[in-house]
Amino acid sequence: MDSANDSLVVLKEFDNLMMAEIAKSMLESAGIYCTLYDECMSALYQPMAIPVRLMVRAEDVEAADSSSAYPTKKIFKFIQLN
Repeated sequence: MDSANDSLVVLKEFDNLMMAEIAKSMLESAGIYCTLYDECMSALYQPMAIPVRLMVRAEDVEAADSSSAYPTKKIFKFIQLN
């Protein structure tokens, strides 16, 4: 395992790959390292059987939740995931 993935934690789970990709793009544009887990598995099974997990470094969780880096409540309300 490389050092970038050593301490990843789940920031959010999605039942829709497209919405997970949008969230990932927003974090990356804010300079926060993130990746998606199980994005291929979610396409093989029923929605939410295996959710797509948006992963960030443990030390970046606070920055990822901040409104300046990633407007979590606003974007999730917009895409109706909360």
